[in-house]
Amino acid sequence: MADLRVERLAAVLADYSIAVRPGDLVLVEGSLRAAPLIRALHWRILEAGGLPHVRAGIDGTTETLLSKGTDAQLDWVNPSRYEQFERCDATIFVDAPANTRSLSGVDPERQARSGRAGGPVRDLAMNRAAAGELRWSVTAFPTQAGAQDAQMSLAEYEDFVFGAGRLDEDDPVAAWRAFGTTLHGLRDWLSTTSEIRIVAEGTDLRVGVAGRTWIPCEGRENFPDGEIFTGPVETSLEGEITFTFPAVRGGRSVEGVRLVFRGGEVVEATARKGEDYLHEMLAMDAGARRVGEFAFGLNESIREFTRNILFDEKIGGTVHLALGKSYPESGGVNQSALHWDIVCDLRQQSEVYADGDLVYRDGRFLNGLL
Repeated sequence: MADLRVERLAAVLADYSIAVRPGDLVLVEGSLRAAPLIRALHWRILEAGGLPHVRAGIDGTTETLLSKGTDAQLDWVNPSRYEQFERCDATIFVDAPANTRSLSGVDPERQARSGRAGGPVRDLAMNRAAAGELRWSVTAFPTQAGAQDAQMSLAEYEDFVFGAGRLDEDDPVAAWRAFGTTLHGLRDWLSTTSEIRIVAEGTDLRVGVAGRTWIPCEGRENFPDGEIFTGPVETSLEGEITFTFPAVRGGRSVEGVRLVFRGGEVVEATARKGEDYLHEMLAMDAGARRVGEFAFGLNESIREFTRNILFDEKIGGTVHLALGKSYPESGGVNQSALHWDIVCDLRQQSEVYADGDLVYRDGRFLNGLL
């Protein structure tokens, strides 16, 4: 029996997240495991008068390239990728992994090299998005691999994924619009602040945000969504932060990450597990040691850590930093081929100060700010 929540997800993505208009060229990418959702998206885009272009990935090709390819092959980017992102009006990427650890045996330097090669395409997409020329959304389709990472059965994971997107509600779009209104109020207040200070066990970090733009995430670029972020002043970070959750990237899990910042740059980086990989990513390029994003996670429907950053960075009661590239629309200017989100749980024994005033304790804003 077809899951009606899949049809509902396709409708929310096409009608709300990217808001397909007649004549829009819409690039839809994902693996064959997400076929039910991709088919539903294809039809929904057609119904809206759009022009869907579907690209389906095949398992194992990325692993083979990274493990067996020559340096020249790692450096090569298909010219059609530039054309696609230059011409399309909207993109939807559907994450549906078969094996989330498929790259865990690949040399991290080769992963970094491939990441640098793809930087210009990512820059093209991000700059067009910042200019309002490209609408995009990333979502997830529940698979056994995702369920295993989250330590759930597939049925439990399906309920989690669809529940995080409020797809069990009668009108998910209305729910996201109402949530967006709340986020806009928080954005307006945060826009008046100059410095955020986070205090928790192993953490005392100051982040400068003066003059930067806070972006309320209301279910458009990510789905599910539920964060508010900005691009911090690149030279402003001072202090240390200890991340309670593993930093997951490229099939690896880096645990017990602790970063020390001086003048906005990581000057000390340690990890209980995976420290060599952490150092390799920090050495990717000149911008990898600076922070391109600072955010509060605000989706109270997401409570568990699942090892999928699409969900984990939205966990209500958390903050996260992204090492590397900034989103231009936030006012951030840091440039890097890296953008690595790492999440810190603040739901116990934590405080956050804005310009010296206590505004957040144990995972929640105070004084009716949210």
